[in-house]
Amino acid sequence: MTPIETFEAERRLRVQQNRSDTEFQSLSRSWLEAAFRRKYSYSFTWLGRPIIQFPQDIVGVQELIWETKPDLIVETGIAHGGSLILSASMLALLDLCEAIESGTMMNPSESRRRVLGIDVDIRPHNRAAIEAHPMAGWIEMVEGSSIDPRVIAQVSSRAAGYSRIMLLLDSNHTHQHVLAELEAYARLVCAGSYCVVFDTCIEDMPPELSSDRPWGPGNGPKGAVAEFLRGHPEFEIASELCDKLSITCLPGGVLKRVS
Repeated sequence: MTPIETFEAERRLRVQQNRSDTEFQSLSRSWLEAAFRRKYSYSFTWLGRPIIQFPQDIVGVQELIWETKPDLIVETGIAHGGSLILSASMLALLDLCEAIESGTMMNPSESRRRVLGIDVDIRPHNRAAIEAHPMAGWIEMVEGSSIDPRVIAQVSSRAAGYSRIMLLLDSNHTHQHVLAELEAYARLVCAGSYCVVFDTCIEDMPPELSSDRPWGPGNGPKGAVAEFLRGHPEFEIASELCDKLSITCLPGGVLKRVS
C-alpha cells in the first residue's frame, strides 16, 4: 500500500476500535450531557457569525460537503446565520478550487452554487448581518415554516435547476415536524449525497434538558428518522461519520441516499 492508503486503513481501524470501546463511548456520552447542561454549543462562531453547533459536527459537515461537492445546500433553521455562512464558505472554497484546477479566474457573482436557508422567523438584525457578510453572494433565504406547502413549493422550484443537492435539517425538532421535513425535502437529495438531521441526540439525553421545549425523548428527530427510513429504502444511515466524531449531536442522523 502507498503511505496514503496505509494512513487511511489505520484511520478506519481506529474508528472501528473506538466505536466498540464501551468506556470511550460512555465517556463521550457523559461529556455530551455535561456540555448540553452548560449550553456549550452556543460558544462558537463561523467567520464571525454565531453557529449553534458542536465543533465536532462543524468538522463533520465540512467533510460531507467536500466529499459530495454540492451545488445547492438546503438548510432549515437559520438563527444567527452561522451555519449558512459555514455552508456558503465551503461552496466558495469549492468554486475556488475548481477555478484553480481549470486555470480560470473566479468571479463570485457567476457562481451557481447556493445555500438556501429557511426559517419561520428571520429576525431583522440577523438578516442584516447575513446580507452584509462577505459570503452573502452564495446565500438565499426564505422566511416561513419549512413544512408550509407554499414554502415547500418555493424551495422545490428553486432546486429544480440543481443536480447535486445536500439537505441540513435543524429547525423544530419535534417528531412530526422533522418527519414532515424529511418527506418534503429528502426527495431533492441526489444519489450519493446526504440529508443531515441535527439533534438526534435528544433521544439519549435526560428529559429535563429539553423540558422548556416542545420536543424531548420520545418526541424528537431520532424517532422521525427511524419512521422515515422504514418507508424510504433509498436512504440508509451513514454511521461512519458519527462513529468517528463520537461526541456529536447527530447519532444516527446522517442519511445517505444510495439509490
